[in-house]
Amino acid sequence: MHAFLLSFGVIFVAELGDKSQLMAMAFSARYKPWPVLIGITVATAFVHLFSVIAGALLGAAIPTDAINIVAGIAFFGFAAWTLRGDELTDEDEARAKRTGKSAILAVSGAFFLAELGDKTMLATITLATKEGLFGVWLGSTIGMVAADALAIGVGALLGKRLPERTIRIGASILFVVFGIILIVEGLR
Repeated sequence: MHAFLLSFGVIFVAELGDKSQLMAMAFSARYKPWPVLIGITVATAFVHLFSVIAGALLGAAIPTDAINIVAGIAFFGFAAWTLRGDELTDEDEARAKRTGKSAILAVSGAFFLAELGDKTMLATITLATKEGLFGVWLGSTIGMVAADALAIGVGALLGKRLPERTIRIGASILFVVFGIILIVEGLR
C-alpha cells in the first residue's frame, strides 16, 4: 500500500503540466473522451510495467538518450500526419464510431512513444528500485491516468468550441514542440 500511495502521488504531481498531459488535451479535442482515456491507460500500463521491471533489474542505469531522439523524430512524423489529416470513407467513420479503435490505437501509440524516457518513466524506474513492484506499477499507472483525465476533460470542452482545422494545426504544433523537447532531452 505504501508503494502504491507513494507512486500515485509522485507520478500524479510529475504529470501535471507534462507534455503527455498536453497531448491528452489535444487528443480529447479531436476524439471522444473514453477512447482517449482507454488509449492512455493501455500505453501507460505497458510503459510503467516495463519501467517497474527495468527498475527491478537494472536500477536507474538505463540510458534513455537514444530513445528520446527516436521518439522525437517520430513525433515530427505524427505532426505531419496530423497536419495533412486523414480522409475517412463513410464506412471508416461508421466503424470508428462503433468501436473507437482508431482513436485508441492512435492515442496508445503516441503515448507509448512519448512516455519512453519521460520523467514519469524515470520516476517509476527509480521508485521500483526501492519499493514494492506491484504497488509502484499500479500507483504510477493510476496516478498518470488520473492526471491525464483532467486534461481530457479540458480538451473535450475545447473540441466542442473550435473548428477541426484549428484543432489539427494546434495538435501538429504540439507534436513538433514535443518532438523538439524529446530530441533536446536526448542530446543533453
